[in-house]
Amino acid sequence: MSDDPRATYPASLPPPSYTLKNGLAQLDVSKFNFDVDSDSLYSPSENGTFLEELEGTSEGEGEHGRGGIAAGRLPEEVYVSTLPLWRNALRRRLVSCVEWETGVLASMQDRVRTPWLDMYFVYTSTLGTHTFFMFFLPALFFFGYEDLGRGLVYALALGGYSSSFLKDLACSPRPFSPPVSRLTIGSHHLEYGFPSTHSTNGTSMALFFLAHAHTLLVSDLISLRAFVTCVVFLVFYVFSIVGGRLYTGMHGFIDCTVGVTLGASTWALQWAVMPVVERWVAGSGWSGPLLVTALCLLLVNQHPQPVDDCPCFEDAIAFISVMLGILLGKWFSAQYPAFDPSTFPPSSYPALSFAHPNTIIVFASMSLLKLATGILAIFAFRLLAKPALHAALPPLFRWLAKTVRLPNRRHYTPATEYARGPPADLRPIPSVMDLTLEIREVGGEGEGMASARRAAGSGGVAVQRRGMAGRRAAGWEEKGGIEADEGGAEGLDDFVKHYDADVLTKVFVYAGIAIISMICMPTFFQTIGWGVRPVFE
Repeated sequence: MSDDPRATYPASLPPPSYTLKNGLAQLDVSKFNFDVDSDSLYSPSENGTFLEELEGTSEGEGEHGRGGIAAGRLPEEVYVSTLPLWRNALRRRLVSCVEWETGVLASMQDRVRTPWLDMYFVYTSTLGTHTFFMFFLPALFFFGYEDLGRGLVYALALGGYSSSFLKDLACSPRPFSPPVSRLTIGSHHLEYGFPSTHSTNGTSMALFFLAHAHTLLVSDLISLRAFVTCVVFLVFYVFSIVGGRLYTGMHGFIDCTVGVTLGASTWALQWAVMPVVERWVAGSGWSGPLLVTALCLLLVNQHPQPVDDCPCFEDAIAFISVMLGILLGKWFSAQYPAFDPSTFPPSSYPALSFAHPNTIIVFASMSLLKLATGILAIFAFRLLAKPALHAALPPLFRWLAKTVRLPNRRHYTPATEYARGPPADLRPIPSVMDLTLEIREVGGEGEGMASARRAAGSGGVAVQRRGMAGRRAAGWEEKGGIEADEGGAEGLDDFVKHYDADVLTKVFVYAGIAIISMICMPTFFQTIGWGVRPVFE
């Protein structure tokens, strides 16, 4: 055994190479060097050993700089020793599919990629992101479409949680880059690949609006031509989302197929089950909110623990917590009808034709003002709630830890191991500066197909926290769409650190956002005379 604390793969092993299908050139991996910090790879605990830290380097740092490990790309032996047998068997099958799909996707990109299609599919992918839902879903409540808003939240939350659950369960990587070129303007490339959350959300949302349009058609509220137009638009929307995941190299065929199936299933569950759940919650007294809160916390606790430090868990918390907030809001409005937006009388605009310019100006101005006020209220709530919870929860956890054994999640530091709360640079609201519209091509040496089996991709895209601007001031800078740490491994370790207080903080904040959107802001608009649902006399 060498005294060197860093263990490398034996030089006696011949470097593997892969010949891609569809005429792609053979990829020689001899230029890749993989370092594993064996001393810090596993840390013993009462629950057994688990992954603590793994970093890799590639000789061809170039424009990408020194990065971390892409999700699902750690050495194969890490997954074998960490995952149960059945999860590891599932992952092996998925990785085999990814290896085959990578060649097909790379060949497809060579044939069909154009600058215009790059721009189209990347920008339409934003229609399945948190940023889009953060603006779109509250607007439904602000303008009086509460039934639509609740149903859509249920469909998206069930699908988002389910897809994040499967991502962390399977720990499957995305298509290898190179040879595939991944195009993105967000941070979704930091997550596992299977299944596609975009495909899940896109399918469930399309089916939800299709069912609503069919209801309007049956009720003679829209014409057959309008219904057909809706169908064509929704089919085109799903094609843009699902096809875009393949075109941009973010997902393979299995990812998208399972994502579409999951989206259809969660929509069916929302359509068949959630109305019954709502009726029970509304008439259940105090047992309803207590039970749904306990169920939400159970779903958070039972979310699979991944090998990599993947942000899928944070997405799952956000989705399920918003659903919790909507159910609590439904219960509150049933107990206190004065706060039920569906009982608010409509606000009448001046007796002018909607085609009249003055009416259009008034309506548009009030709509923009309501939307801006509501979104700012959500941001203000996050701004106040996060620091308060970060200050209050760690001391509470330390006190409880003296009497009971608290659950501890991999990659999350328990409160008993830090003296102060989570740092202030875990910002309560996402900076607008982080919402870049620049199309980036991510991936690089060490994240390609060559590193799939043995070292599974050191060097490519790091598994990172979302919201980077506050970190760059501390030595992080962005190069070519990849975050590079100029300070070495210590900066990477600080960068991905999570705290146990973050989990309940997210539950409280996202549930609160749902209650503000569903109850507080519509009541505020009605009270000050802005109204919720306008009626033109």
